[in-house]
Amino acid sequence: MIKPVGESGGYGLLIGPHATQEELEEFRHRLKDNPGNYISQPVVNLSVCPTLCPNGVEARHVDLRPFALTGRSTWVLPGGLSRVALRKGSLVVNSSQGGGSKDTWVLAS
Repeated sequence: MIKPVGESGGYGLLIGPHATQEELEEFRHRLKDNPGNYISQPVVNLSVCPTLCPNGVEARHVDLRPFALTGRSTWVLPGGLSRVALRKGSLVVNSSQGGGSKDTWVLAS
């Protein structure tokens, strides 16, 4: 995955394994023109969960954003923000790119 360093919310990124040849060529030119403007990271295999869609319940990719608090010690809160990619097959979970959110329940410690 290649992302511009100054963008947010999933804008202007390239997911290599899902990119077309045309998209790869376009990004090759962008990287050559301004290499300091981009970072890369491995593509993470996101889990899927049942999601209510217009045609029924379908699997969609999700990620969990836990929250940690730091003071005299650090601890992770029970729960977090689950973000879901609402477009079928998409790995982009950002709400600004059409993603959504799901309730995250912690049923046991």
